[in-house]
Amino acid sequence: MLHPSYSDLMKVVNSEVEPGETPVVNSRYSIVMATAKRARQIIGGDEPLVDNKSAKPLSIAVDELNQGQIKILSDED
Repeated sequence: MLHPSYSDLMKVVNSEVEPGETPVVNSRYSIVMATAKRARQIIGGDEPLVDNKSAKPLSIAVDELNQGQIKILSDED
């Protein structure tokens, strides 16, 4: 099971969206794609942005997203 939950991650990602604006993330798919892309970057040699050396790359990517270290950009950005 993923901790934090998908709904918690969506709240973090959409936290900077003003009321009435379209949320950046509307689905679990967006969360999965963003964390998978970041995990591939970590596997490829990018330095993790959080202190979680014992975790797998996907866990590190989820932690980075949850802590606000990485952002998911909308198609407009």
